[in-house]
Amino acid sequence: MMTTAPGGPAQRGPIGYGVAALGNLYSARPDDVWPAIVPAAWEAGIRYFDTAPHYGLGLAEERLGEGLRGLPRDEYVVSTKVGRLLEPNPDYRPGDTDIANLFDVPSTRRRRFDLSRDGVLRSVEDSLTRLGLDRIDILFVHDPDEHEREALEGAFPALEELRSQGVIRSYGAGMNQSAMLTRFVRETDLDIVMCAGRYTLLDGAAASDLLPAAQERGVEVVVAAVFNSGILATDRPAAGATFDYGAAPAALIERAGRIADVAAPYGVTLPQLAVQFPLRHPVVSTVVLGADSPEQIVRNAGLAAPVVPDALWAELEAEGLTPHGDPASSFLFSADSQA
Repeated sequence: MMTTAPGGPAQRGPIGYGVAALGNLYSARPDDVWPAIVPAAWEAGIRYFDTAPHYGLGLAEERLGEGLRGLPRDEYVVSTKVGRLLEPNPDYRPGDTDIANLFDVPSTRRRRFDLSRDGVLRSVEDSLTRLGLDRIDILFVHDPDEHEREALEGAFPALEELRSQGVIRSYGAGMNQSAMLTRFVRETDLDIVMCAGRYTLLDGAAASDLLPAAQERGVEVVVAAVFNSGILATDRPAAGATFDYGAAPAALIERAGRIADVAAPYGVTLPQLAVQFPLRHPVVSTVVLGADSPEQIVRNAGLAAPVVPDALWAELEAEGLTPHGDPASSFLFSADSQA
């Protein structure tokens, strides 16, 4: 049952944990590994946890709830998402999995987009049950790319109702694009947005539309997918690096390598730059990072410190290696032209 959210919001800090891996993203997490991830995040100082029904057909919410059980509720923030209802899958056969949707879990449930008021309220109740919590701090409308009108007419008014009743503290939208998020910022009274992959060292698209709109409207921005699915996740990009879940163009690999070369004399790595770049913008409060092991979450938690020297940022800018609001397509166009 939903209850009124008491007190003020917990301090989230610069790094949050996006828990898709707990839903067996790409592959199953071993039973002797996943239970240690949330405790490791907590010990490393992480206090913001982001999940969604989509992740592992509810498994990520269930496992996050287990990991948070017994921790002081007023000291952490949980966000989850609405838009995809989970319901029994009548076509399930033993052995069927959800790997086509990237999650290695039995496909005993299926997703159904529902952005109506009733769908939002049902989704929240279902998430509370899976999480084992009596309240959710932040609710995002999840990937409404093909459902913009339904989000504006159904989901957002429902979330406004929940916020006005004190059931949630804030609401917004989470997407892999900045254009629609910008429209939501201008056309609704949301508090916060999560932008994945569009404000990174290699893709400054959100700087052209979303970030100015958010600053004007007093909306908070959480940035996810700062490694662009892999190319910025290691000290130097490998030849087979990925960008936005596909093979990275050679020009982007070269660009990331040049950034690493400039950073090396400062003792700074690509992952540190990838995390700290978006945090330099005044409307960006938090960077959400995934992790599929306790060791990885501890490593990620430390990427916001030590602070990257201003001299390095200045050198990268002078070399034309930081985005200035240019869409990623400008980089990809140059990469394609060299193919």
